[in-house]
Amino acid sequence: MNGLPVTVLVVWVLCAAGWGAVLAGLRRGLRGPSRGPALFAHTLTPAGVVLLFSLIGFGALPATIALTAEWWALLAVTGLRPERLLSTGGLGRLAAWAAVTAAATWAATRLVLHM
Repeated sequence: MNGLPVTVLVVWVLCAAGWGAVLAGLRRGLRGPSRGPALFAHTLTPAGVVLLFSLIGFGALPATIALTAEWWALLAVTGLRPERLLSTGGLGRLAAWAAVTAAATWAATRLVLHM
């Protein structure tokens, strides 16, 4: 990884770990007919978001920072059980997830891209 900043590697590792933790939580917690579509959508999310960001003119790094913030905020707000966002969450938990995601995305973007 000659020439790649360490912060970018850290973002990639945190993104992969967050994605895996959410996947494990979904596999463990979801049951019934919603399990398959939720796992399928979660599996396609990284590629879809990076493609969207590249199509609208941003790069993969801002997309990866945003995804990392979303997944870790989801895990923090739901107590490592992402199915709680839908099953028992309500608007309060959704609002908390959005607020934590926005704050974490802003902070990580400032840290990584504006060093």
